[in-house]
Amino acid sequence: MDLRTYERITSSENTAKRYLVAKCWVNRIRNCPRCGSRKYYLLGIEKRRCKRCDYTYHDFSRRWISRGDLSPGQWLRIVKLFEFELSTRKIAGQLGIAYNTAYKAVNTIRMSILSHAPDADRLLGGEVELDESYFGGRRKGRRGRGAAGKIPVFGILERDGLVSVQVVPDVTAETLLQMTVKKVRRGSIVYTDKFRGYDALMFCGYRHLQVDHGKHFSRGRVYINGLEGFWSFAKERLMKHHGISPPRFPLYLKDMEFRYNNRDRDIFGLIAQYLCDFEPSC
Repeated sequence: MDLRTYERITSSENTAKRYLVAKCWVNRIRNCPRCGSRKYYLLGIEKRRCKRCDYTYHDFSRRWISRGDLSPGQWLRIVKLFEFELSTRKIAGQLGIAYNTAYKAVNTIRMSILSHAPDADRLLGGEVELDESYFGGRRKGRRGRGAAGKIPVFGILERDGLVSVQVVPDVTAETLLQMTVKKVRRGSIVYTDKFRGYDALMFCGYRHLQVDHGKHFSRGRVYINGLEGFWSFAKERLMKHHGISPPRFPLYLKDMEFRYNNRDRDIFGLIAQYLCDFEPSC
């Protein structure tokens, strides 16, 4: 979204709300979030009561954006600062709100992104790169594979398509094979490095080609530079957060996956739409 449009939709709370309402309701036609009925009683300006099931609702009921006590204008400003990759503390300072309020809003954004992650049942295919990496602060001791105290992440990149990343318990051959079979269509061309954990792929219906990084980074079309580019993309951005707890790390990882997969799209508009969608449990 260009700056002129952003300034226009955030010029007042009314314009901010109209922008968000348009993303919540097709043609601005309201219907009950519980039963879907379009018939309701008006309860003042903001609320309605369904004539069918008596559910009382407002424009943002049961949607991600209903979490927290933030105005439409505040939500859009948080989305913009999140798009710029500001830390939660800086977002709170920029907007003059409590840190806990900003933290809850940013966490809600990441939860909405996670709920819209690529369909787990969608298989990737064609030419596919596989690789694993380790995330965590700098620590003494062994680096790379087998590094202590770091979080292993397995990545799959479909060339000219999406990247899909997942925290894994380990990088044993069994784990890597299970993740690949679950996500990559049989018959695909699979590129990896020489890590022996990938050796069994050739017996599972894949054409498996390897690049020996001890000798060269690529051999014709045999390379995993796409995934290595994602690792650099993600780690550079995650460093700004100065430490992420392991329980929260998967949310941040999916944030990086989302940004990478949509790096040529309007991130602001996508996030605003995600926040205006119903929560999965609703």
